[in-house]
Amino acid sequence: MRRKYPGDSSPDTDGDLTDRPGFERVYPIAPEAVSLLAEVLPRLARITLFISLGVFAANVAVAFGLIRYIAGISGYLTRPANLPDEVGTAILTTAASTTAGYATLAEYRESGFLDDRATLVAVVMNTFFGFVQHVFTYYIPVLIPILGVHTGVLYVSFRAGIALAITVVGVLLGAALLSERNVDRAALDDVTAEGPDGDERSARKRVRAAGERSWRTLRRIVPRLAIIYTLVVALVTYVDVESATGFAAPITEQIGLPGAAVPVIAVYTLDTTAGAVTIAPLLDDVFTPRTAVATLLFGGILSFAVSTFKRSIPFQYGIWGAEFGTKVIVVNTAMKVVFISLSVALLLIPSW
Repeated sequence: MRRKYPGDSSPDTDGDLTDRPGFERVYPIAPEAVSLLAEVLPRLARITLFISLGVFAANVAVAFGLIRYIAGISGYLTRPANLPDEVGTAILTTAASTTAGYATLAEYRESGFLDDRATLVAVVMNTFFGFVQHVFTYYIPVLIPILGVHTGVLYVSFRAGIALAITVVGVLLGAALLSERNVDRAALDDVTAEGPDGDERSARKRVRAAGERSWRTLRRIVPRLAIIYTLVVALVTYVDVESATGFAAPITEQIGLPGAAVPVIAVYTLDTTAGAVTIAPLLDDVFTPRTAVATLLFGGILSFAVSTFKRSIPFQYGIWGAEFGTKVIVVNTAMKVVFISLSVALLLIPSW
């Protein structure tokens, strides 16, 4: 029995917290937190497992040159575009390393082997092969496990279609606009650019390097995934998302998207993975696979403003210089905006 003091009106207990004032207002949160974790942890474990396996498998594939074999078809595109076969080396290199591929094209241009018009055409043709690298290193191992097979494959398919369409446009532009006047084969002797260097490491060292690279990727992605996914599931559980985003309904309904697309697009604009994690708990409830993919693609259009300043300007200016780098950014952005917009329109056609 607890000793009581004058003025102490609390009940006589032996320390039973459930009898103390305020317990019923504070501790009922615990069961809800346990319920939330019970819902989140299995999903996180499954997604983390697939991401881990996918990232490691992707890095092993890259280490053993799988991407280079896929990029081998690039040579079949250069001739219809009136570009020399040597440009296929740069395209092949882009599939293994975007920086190396662009650097190869930059050397072709600086040597006079390609003029500005031919270089821009080659840059446009590079689009699909640059995308190939991301399929193995990001889309399959990271994005599809987050979005699920149906929505994830649909999204990656549209992104692949967009990249391929831009490359085909590059081939058509080369066929229509280029001729022998845009290529100076005499300058080829001054070019020292080469394709990807042979990897002389042993198989064990390649696998070990793939594991180290995978760990760095997982260490960056998984904590962020866990935090965002938990917050979004909590939001969906305790907040009526459709009502909370109802203010945006008049705008989003005009293009066929739910009001909840607004916060998803806002997050996706700043971070692709975070945007995918944000929309994942809303699939099959607020979003259908088509509206989910359309939302992410629409966010991709708006993200160009952010990515241009964060990545494109430093990268392209570093490769080409400010004047030609600006042309590359404008051409790349314009192509992507046009084809992403067409893809969003196609996804939101009610008939299918």
